Amino acid sequence: MAIIKLSAIERRRVSVFITCLALSAVAWFFTTLSNSYNDTVKRVLSFRKVPQKRAFHSLQSDTVDVTVSGTGWQMMFSKMNDENRVINVDLQPLKKGNAVSLSSQIPEISVNNINHPVIAFNPDTLYFDFSNRSVRKVPIKLQAGIKYQPQFAQSNTARLMPAYVILEGPSRRIDSVKEWLTDSLIANNVNETIRTKVNLQHGESNITVYPKSVDVVLPVDEFTEKTLEIPVKLVNNNDYYSVKIFPQKVKVTFVTSLKRYAETNEDFFEAQSDLSLWKDHGYSTLPVKLTTLPPFCRVISVEPASIDFIVKK
Repeated sequence: MAIIKLSAIERRRVSVFITCLALSAVAWFFTTLSNSYNDTVKRVLSFRKVPQKRAFHSLQSDTVDVTVSGTGWQMMFSKMNDENRVINVDLQPLKKGNAVSLSSQIPEISVNNINHPVIAFNPDTLYFDFSNRSVRKVPIKLQAGIKYQPQFAQSNTARLMPAYVILEGPSRRIDSVKEWLTDSLIANNVNETIRTKVNLQHGESNITVYPKSVDVVLPVDEFTEKTLEIPVKLVNNNDYYSVKIFPQKVKVTFVTSLKRYAETNEDFFEAQSDLSLWKDHGYSTLPVKLTTLPPFCRVISVEPASIDFIVKK
């Protein structure tokens, strides 16, 4: 392969050419970025100054296409550090109408929301559907994903403070709400009572939720096993037969909170057998069903699971 040998003068000329070419490219780059351009970006709408006496529902998406103007430098840095993704829209015009024109708010939006001037919006006009506004009080439901250490578990119902949330918004939207969920409470390797604050889930933009968070006390205790003999109660003896059951008590084995171990006795439980299963369905033995048990207990077994009986007519 032939190797081109350049003299010192030729090498100097090549070096000068490459330097000039690089300087020209840099000058072109800076000149190009200094020019003004229009660009279209997608922005999320955030409503402020919401009318207090009118409930509303937006009839379009909560995002709009925004055409902005700026130099190439502004566009480049905006793409690199795109923090201002929210457009704050003033809803004061809804006091007199059912629509809001975004173009009428361009000066304020340009100053407060975006680093360079706004040219246009698509769509430019936001339309709203109005309905009666009402207030409801609904219970809060805790969402939790708790993993406990061995022999530990939730020992009682979680306590929420407050237990209810106040909803204010369109009647047709909040009248059907039966409960309001919290964000998920996640914890691992738990061996003691949890006391924390959990946020409530956000509502739609036209629904006000108060409070925004609740205090949660989730009782946790060590559990141990216990066995009690529980009398069996015969039910649905509608013809008043004389019935003798065998055995008259069943052994219920369960795990219970260590703190409640001593106080947990047979009065906390009720076991029943249904005589109609014999009369209507021909059962030869009657299953035993626990109809009452404490919330801090978890049943392991009931022995026997069914009882024998003798009916004297």
